[in-house]
Amino acid sequence: MARLLIVYHTRTEGSRLMAEAAREGAQSEISTRLLRAEDTGPEDMLDAEGYIFCAPENLASLSGPMKDFFDRCYYPLLGRIEGRGYAQMICAGSDGEGAARQLARIAQGWRLKPVQEPLIVCTHAQSAEEILATKKLSAEELAPCRELGQALGAGLSMGVF
Repeated sequence: MARLLIVYHTRTEGSRLMAEAAREGAQSEISTRLLRAEDTGPEDMLDAEGYIFCAPENLASLSGPMKDFFDRCYYPLLGRIEGRGYAQMICAGSDGEGAARQLARIAQGWRLKPVQEPLIVCTHAQSAEEILATKKLSAEELAPCRELGQALGAGLSMGVF
């Protein structure tokens, strides 16, 4: 039976909310695990056939703990997860493109197969107070995350990805 792993990092709750919405969508289709980046290792990645990576964008890059997850897992998994499907979700204050490009380059090195374009939820947080504040995402902002989880889960369970 195929399994989906959702790996996320959050400081202000936005990406956690997105990851949880993706899990809600995926659970109806496939066995799904949701893990914080800090708690995820190579063995967790090997135990799944597909992935959703969800992180905030910090200073036009992936957040530090998410980058640390990739740093810790990259070489132990090199050549061992090729061809598996993945999607990415970025919670950003402005555009999220820098983090999405960085994550895509890492996934390309693993030879993972992107199943859709990056999903970026923009909070428009621009001041220090807004950036550091706990994020509250609307049902409309979370709906695409739920749909992404369901679609990736369905695709994995049918063997499409």
